[in-house]
Amino acid sequence: LGIHTGESIVVAPSQTLTNAEYNMLRTTALKVIRHLGVVGECNIQYALNPLSQQYYIIEVNARLSRSSALASKATGYPLAYVAAKLALGHPLPLLKNSVTGSTTACFEPSLDYCVVKIPRWDLRKFSRVSTKIGSSMKSIGEVMAIGRNFEEAFQK
Repeated sequence: LGIHTGESIVVAPSQTLTNAEYNMLRTTALKVIRHLGVVGECNIQYALNPLSQQYYIIEVNARLSRSSALASKATGYPLAYVAAKLALGHPLPLLKNSVTGSTTACFEPSLDYCVVKIPRWDLRKFSRVSTKIGSSMKSIGEVMAIGRNFEEAFQK
């Protein structure tokens, strides 16, 4: 808690969640977006205590965000395109999957590979700013790598 998303290392799919934890957070996310009436893109960030299964929702972004761009790149799922079509009133089951061209866009991406995103800082540009990461974003970009497993993606 207390670290800006842009300052954090992201690994997908999660390497530490159990199936029960993953399904608990997924179910909660679906309940939240249905309760809020979200149509289109939304991401939810959690803090989870793995010892007690207690979780907190840190942030809900019912819009395209930096996290959305990463998720889209990591999965190959065209979030912005699909969200725009939904905003125009097109039903999800009728939208074509732009990757296959034959199936619909109404599916949940599944990764059989690992993606690692690491922020990039240029602290010379911010000479009077603390070098400690916190709730404000100081990174100027990021690098993403894909591999067959965490080790391969991380080493790239």
